[in-house]
Amino acid sequence: MSDLSDLYQEVILDHNKRPRNFHELAGASHHALGHNPLCGDRMTVYLRMDGDTLADVSFVGSGCAISKASASMMTEGVKGRSRPQAERLFSLFHDLVTGAPGAEEHLDELGKLRIFAGVREFPVRVKCASLAWHTLRAAMQHQGKVSTE
Repeated sequence: MSDLSDLYQEVILDHNKRPRNFHELAGASHHALGHNPLCGDRMTVYLRMDGDTLADVSFVGSGCAISKASASMMTEGVKGRSRPQAERLFSLFHDLVTGAPGAEEHLDELGKLRIFAGVREFPVRVKCASLAWHTLRAAMQHQGKVSTE
């Protein structure tokens, strides 16, 4: 197994076993429920906005290791960012996992999230990795619910 593959597995397993920001957020100003019918993943993402800044972010739910790890790393990546910065990170992450042309050019902006690049090799897992991100976007837009279908 390659070093990158080993690192990918290690990071996914760590965030699945010990997810960061895994709790209901008291005083949340926004939240949304996300569902991936294909895999059965369900999660709620909570936000506390301070003006245009995501002052705090958390999630709860159940799902496969990839969806839980993605949600955990997403909360770390967007906390403290402005709404436009979070939207940009969403777009970069989505392009990365779907294999959009030019996605590799923005790996530095993704930081640790680049570990999900290998997901694009498994199309059925793309929805697992992106569920939290679509749910975050729904919460920012007060949509309430989102599905990966």
